[in-house]
Amino acid sequence: MKLSFLTGVAAAALIAGSALAADAPLPNKKEPPAPPASWWDSVTIAGWVEGSTTINFAQPQNKINFGRLFDDRANWPNFNQAVLTVARPLDPKATGYDFGFKVQGMVGEDARYTHYLGELDYAIHSRTQIAIIEAHALAHLPWISPISEGGVDLKIGQFVTPLGAEVITAPDNVFYSHSYIFNYGPFMHTGVLATDHVKSWLDVFAGVTTGENTSIGWPGDNQNSPSLVAGLTATLLDGNLVINAATHDGPENPKQLDPFLIGYPIGATFPGGPFPALTVGGTPVACGCNPTDTWRFLNDINATWKATDKLTLILDGAYYHDNGSNAATFPLFGSIPGALLGTALPAAFPTINTGLLPVRSRGVSGYGAAAYASYKLNDIFKASARLEIFRDNNNFFVGAFPGYFDNVNAQHGFNSPSVIVAGPQNTGTTYFSLTTGLTITPPIPKIDYISGVTLRPEVRWDKTLNGTTPFAGGTKRSTVTFGLDVIVPFTIK
Repeated sequence: MKLSFLTGVAAAALIAGSALAADAPLPNKKEPPAPPASWWDSVTIAGWVEGSTTINFAQPQNKINFGRLFDDRANWPNFNQAVLTVARPLDPKATGYDFGFKVQGMVGEDARYTHYLGELDYAIHSRTQIAIIEAHALAHLPWISPISEGGVDLKIGQFVTPLGAEVITAPDNVFYSHSYIFNYGPFMHTGVLATDHVKSWLDVFAGVTTGENTSIGWPGDNQNSPSLVAGLTATLLDGNLVINAATHDGPENPKQLDPFLIGYPIGATFPGGPFPALTVGGTPVACGCNPTDTWRFLNDINATWKATDKLTLILDGAYYHDNGSNAATFPLFGSIPGALLGTALPAAFPTINTGLLPVRSRGVSGYGAAAYASYKLNDIFKASARLEIFRDNNNFFVGAFPGYFDNVNAQHGFNSPSVIVAGPQNTGTTYFSLTTGLTITPPIPKIDYISGVTLRPEVRWDKTLNGTTPFAGGTKRSTVTFGLDVIVPFTIK
């Protein structure tokens, strides 16, 4: 009996061992490879919502922060941006052909300034509007050559400008408010942009566009002429220093819809009332030029240096010039005093062009520089400062657009009498701006789809350095504002 028991135990052990051995992987057996990720697996769907307010201590009666765009409303809550992005970026490690796309749309008050002309620019009659930011196809071409170590990338469609240190998308900026360089430079283009990865540290790009903030055809391109864009990006010091230089050049003045200049003249000053120095810009089509061959040159160079793990420094410089506008006045026939024609408002219309002589443009220019410093205090707080000086040499670039469609009207070349400018084009204004603020990213409870929350309080001081008074309805040389925006990002896929 004892022998039978031992025999039974041995048999059970043998069976159990055989079962375990069957389950154990063989020494040379390989696990089946994971199925390759599909092209659609790398598509992302994400976005954010941004709201804000800006307190202007000068209490402007028109509730306008002069010289500002996305934060132009004073002492009032704003719904800035609700942005949704569907994208498939190019694989940076791709050794063969690769394709992607990006579609990004916005609803909010910022969309008043981000229209491609002719696309949704009059769709909603409200401060809150809808606009496309980007809509383009992407392709990587593995064309290796002595001048292309990493191949060529193509971007075809509508895309944001490669100029500048600041961008339209709120989470990607240091501050809630924007610099003069950003506000009055280009935002977007329609066309083709090719980027050559010349070296691992150097990209060179060039392309053809329909212009500044334009689409295709009438009324998308207000003078139907192509423009050129080109530049380079250098990544140095193991990626800690990035230098970007770019230019966009081509005709940008809208068609001459008022060839005799008998409408509202640019820079008409209306005296009296609560705004004794209020200057109203009229139709910008009075460029005194042929719009199809009068070029605008937009140039920007910026450098971002991650000096330490906590300190980041940025320097941005720009020069803008347009060969049109700033029309010359003639003592006889071409432009004569309004008082001689018996106008009721000779002060408002000091000169009226009779159309007997052509108006000659003298050109306009603007230039400036902005320096940024950001220091990460901890995982929640980052402190930043921005110092900027911008010269609008002819009071052409800097202004304010109180109406829902003032900005797109001006770009289309339609009469825009409510546009506010700093003064007549035969003078200029130098702007100084100092901004300090925090970026606060507090920890929040885990919520499905919500990626976090960002708060950006800031204090900003703007001042003119040459005595002009464009702020607070044309009554003050300087203004102080307190701004705060809240950004809530989300991820769907």
